[in-house]
Amino acid sequence: MGEHERKHVDGCAIFFRTSKFSLVKEHLVEFNQVAMANAEGCEDMLNRVMTKDNIGVIALLEMREGCIDPSFNSESTPRQLLMVANAHIHWDPEFCDVKLIQIMMLMKELKKFQEEESHSFRPGSSGSQNDQPAIPLLLAGDFNSLPESGVIEYLAKGKISLNHSDFKEMDYKKLFNFSSSPEQNGHISHSFRLHSAYENTHMDFTNHTFDFKGVIDYVFYSSDFMSPLGVLGPMNCDWFESQKVVGCPNPNVMSDHFSLLVEFEMPLNFSNSVTGGGNSHIVLSRR
Repeated sequence: MGEHERKHVDGCAIFFRTSKFSLVKEHLVEFNQVAMANAEGCEDMLNRVMTKDNIGVIALLEMREGCIDPSFNSESTPRQLLMVANAHIHWDPEFCDVKLIQIMMLMKELKKFQEEESHSFRPGSSGSQNDQPAIPLLLAGDFNSLPESGVIEYLAKGKISLNHSDFKEMDYKKLFNFSSSPEQNGHISHSFRLHSAYENTHMDFTNHTFDFKGVIDYVFYSSDFMSPLGVLGPMNCDWFESQKVVGCPNPNVMSDHFSLLVEFEMPLNFSNSVTGGGNSHIVLSRR
């Protein structure tokens, strides 16, 4: 890819502290490629989804010993894995169907990635119990979707109706390819039980431009495996008024998106699917 092309291609990045984690595996999700693989007989998938160049990235991290409570016997500690994903979903409000399908593609890819890695750590394992993935997931990104959108409903509730208005009555014939449940019941589902880290914190906006202000950036986490200890709160709206800031970026604020920051507490994982043993007592580890 040439330098000129790089300026016009969507990108995402995951950064991690190497003193705390080591990288086990990484995976790139190109939504247009996934769309192409599922576009047979579906013109809407070809014409609406495949033409968007958004991507997601997935990283499987392993905690180093320094990340675990030193009072715990490290010799009996199983491998502690964490799956981290980041995505930039299509921006245009007129393509809410594309946003929803892109996030469904991402969740399907995450499930596939998780199952493959669970098998590699314990061959013959199903990788989950009660269809719940055994490796914790931390999912963040610019989803370009408001809290009441189909994208956020799907992530938070774990399913969405095929009749949801965000599909815009488009004829997507292969949506069930992205569902994790064999029993459809008119819904597309995913198997990650997710909560938003900011669900109890009021945010007026995470994106502040001259013609739009709203919450479109999110951090979701596996609620069975981790708990948020605290979050970075909202921007002070009075400061924007006092500085006469009507939109970003500007000389005082370099981006129209504002940072989200969450501190988590995560139990050590004694799951059958990764360690090979039964569930045991839980010792908590921070960050």
